[in-house]
Amino acid sequence: MIASGLTFVAGSQDGKIRALDVSDGSPVWERQLPAGGQASPMTYVLDGRQYVVVAAGGRSGIGAPGDWVVAFRLRE
Repeated sequence: MIASGLTFVAGSQDGKIRALDVSDGSPVWERQLPAGGQASPMTYVLDGRQYVVVAAGGRSGIGAPGDWVVAFRLRE
């Protein structure tokens, strides 16, 4: 969870990362990942801007399309 009251989830069968409102679980935002999320998203701050990053792919045995580390910058 971040200070804005959001939590991020990327472990879904449809390959999307989502931001959910922690007060009621309602979806606030979603984006398609290049491959399924294989880790819990993490957040960090760089130069005063907040980012969310997640590892996607990495499962060659099931035909995942490569390995990715995907970062999203949050709005100010």
